Amino acid sequence: MARKRFGQHFLSDPAIIDAIVRAIAPRAGQPMVEIGPGLAALTQPLVERLGRLAVIELDRDLAARLRGHGQLDVIESDVLKVDFAGVAQRLGATKIRVVGNLPYNISTPILFHLLQYVHVVEDQHFMLQKEVIDRMVAPPASAAYGRLSVMLQWRYAMEDVLFVPPEAFEPPPRVDSAVVRMVPLAQPPEVDVQLLSELVQVAFSQRRKLLRHTLGAWLSAREASGGFDLQRRAEEVPVAEYVALAQVLL
Repeated sequence: MARKRFGQHFLSDPAIIDAIVRAIAPRAGQPMVEIGPGLAALTQPLVERLGRLAVIELDRDLAARLRGHGQLDVIESDVLKVDFAGVAQRLGATKIRVVGNLPYNISTPILFHLLQYVHVVEDQHFMLQKEVIDRMVAPPASAAYGRLSVMLQWRYAMEDVLFVPPEAFEPPPRVDSAVVRMVPLAQPPEVDVQLLSELVQVAFSQRRKLLRHTLGAWLSAREASGGFDLQRRAEEVPVAEYVALAQVLL
């Protein structure tokens, strides 16, 4: 049974499952972690190709069922409390691949949690609400471009790889879904993540106003401007410029 409190919608369309597995392209022996395996719709085809798979499941009943599967390492935990560097160590890997059908209600916190462990991640494939993926991959000067776009794009190359309709789930959600591929950039710019996060949050706090009304005051309090053009709206500023400003402020 799907439990409402976990925001569970189980994937059930074989063609979509096959398309997702092809997008992930698992190969035998690769260390992979699946977040929220649920009823194992993705888990089974993945483990058949990998040979072994680690899964993170919060629901104790589902975790108990998954433990009966000989090829799964079951981590019964809230994903937001999981130390992915520790998981990589446990799997004897320097880098892990992370996949999952993320619960819609906590997808953004999960993405930010994983950002802390990006150094042990080879790539991430997630199924999410399409609207969230649109924000993740949005270019500057688009309506979907915002804090999530900037905070993820400075660190990952991202691509919307597959559209997933509501009918692919049981029960069908009221929203469209999609699959995103996130590959950590090999040489990301060095930046204080907390500072960048605060800066971006302030910038997008009032989207319709020019940045001099929001970021202007914030920068003045730090006695800094970095020659940054504040006569723009937050959505007009490319990721690289936010990163460069954060670097100047250090």
